[in-house]
Amino acid sequence: MVISQRAKLDLKLNYLVVRGDTVTKIHLGEISILMIENTAVSLTVSLLSELMKRKIKVIFCDEKRNPSSELIPYYGSHDTSAKVKDQLAWKLSTKDLVWTEIVTEKIRQQKNLLQLRGHSEAEMLEEYISQIEFKDITNREGHAAKVYFNALFGMNFTRTADNTLNAALNYGYSILLSTFNREIAANGYITQIGLYHDNMFNQFNFASDLMEPFRPMIDRQVVEMTLQNFEHEEKMQIVNVLNKNVIIDGKKNFLNNAIKIYCKSVFDALHQEDVSLIRFYRNEL
Repeated sequence: MVISQRAKLDLKLNYLVVRGDTVTKIHLGEISILMIENTAVSLTVSLLSELMKRKIKVIFCDEKRNPSSELIPYYGSHDTSAKVKDQLAWKLSTKDLVWTEIVTEKIRQQKNLLQLRGHSEAEMLEEYISQIEFKDITNREGHAAKVYFNALFGMNFTRTADNTLNAALNYGYSILLSTFNREIAANGYITQIGLYHDNMFNQFNFASDLMEPFRPMIDRQVVEMTLQNFEHEEKMQIVNVLNKNVIIDGKKNFLNNAIKIYCKSVFDALHQEDVSLIRFYRNEL
């Protein structure tokens, strides 16, 4: 759910009421993410409180309509204290194993996208996958990223350039990050303690780890768009990636639901010290 026009938002009988030029009501059960894209929107505390109770992610955008902040509840689960203790007790060796699986899957998804787009560099990424060692100590992820982005977006492309392409990628990645933060908090864990990411200034180290295999979903959307401008319509196309179908655990699911299943499987793998429990998605190419 994206609010892009000036409006007043409040809560009435389990419905989000949007009062703008017209009045629209949406049942809260139909909302997983509420993005406030317009800084002229006002909303009530009772609405925010109910959104947090229902674990609905709320994202606020800045004056340029880019995501700038989000709401995270103090207590995302009834057993948050136990989950946090469990999280802090996860063995380093298990965390490293899980990270190795995640980074391997990220390169695999990148390879799949290059194959779909007919890029021969997919073979190089396949080779990198075969070379990955424990904890990716030889940084196959970094080597793969350079090959992948140059094949997908051109040899002159860099992730540090200030251009429309990177604006679209950053927008999409921020949506993914918020979606993963929601799942981490909803399951009672804290977002700051990650597996591999360990930046003292990053509030979302854990989500930064978990989202890695899902970045190619954003990359695919961006590369298939004609990006003369990056305005509201283009942003909605990227947000809609969460509604695309993927296969996970043998069943077709919206990506938004696949992220829930994947996160739960990673939490189980860390708790039970069994990486075979992790469930990755397969894209419907």
